[in-house]
Amino acid sequence: MAGEKLYTFEQSFSFSPLPSKKLSFLQDKDTLALLMKWSMLGRISAQSFSFDQSFYSYNSQKFALCFFRDPDVVSSLRKMESGAWVPLEKPVVSVDVKVVPCAKVSMELFDPIYSCDVLRPSGHVVKCFHDVYPDYDELRQMLQEEDSEHYHVIRRAEREEFLFRLFKHMCLGGELCQYEDTIQPYISTTKQIYKDLISVQKDPETKKISVVSTVLKVSAYDKSGRCYPGRREEEQTFAYMIVDPFKRHVTLFYHCYGTGNFTF
Repeated sequence: MAGEKLYTFEQSFSFSPLPSKKLSFLQDKDTLALLMKWSMLGRISAQSFSFDQSFYSYNSQKFALCFFRDPDVVSSLRKMESGAWVPLEKPVVSVDVKVVPCAKVSMELFDPIYSCDVLRPSGHVVKCFHDVYPDYDELRQMLQEEDSEHYHVIRRAEREEFLFRLFKHMCLGGELCQYEDTIQPYISTTKQIYKDLISVQKDPETKKISVVSTVLKVSAYDKSGRCYPGRREEEQTFAYMIVDPFKRHVTLFYHCYGTGNFTF
């Protein structure tokens, strides 16, 4: 019959764990000490997988759904619940996927923070009064509160960048976070994790370096509702899939807000 489709093809992806792929920020003692101080140690993870089909960002929804339904992923994937790492209880039925801008290849994005009253010339964070938090500062206020005097020091489009999101996650930390007096530990940790997660390439002619990774912020749902990264919405409970389309590798970067480990 005219107009009838003889063949239908829906791309599917298969995944295989890459247990030998270790990211340096989870091995580095200085970084682990900071994550412990920020109440994130033992609640943050990065698991890598290979996949078998070409990835394109327009197909992100299908890619993420295949990921959370893949038997090899399901058997190795863990989430934090009540202080313990546990597998997903029920099959994933849907996913929510947002492509996160990721184009930064330097730390220049943070330069404006150094030239306003968020920091002292020494790099120390300026303290400030807050109605709710007794130990508050201008950096956290600039990150979180849109009516803050310094909120717009970083433009809205820049705030969407994965590099900025990562920095914000490090600054806000976990439930018993001991906040830094200076900005440098946040900057150096953000840089290390970003370099671990993101793949870049250099143009042979222009020598310009550009990001090749695609970053997806993901949530997964079972028949009872949201199941990953956590049942409840919480800014510091997050999951990002960082896709290298050339190597066909994906890393799931995860954190669950709560009380981190006190030893490592």
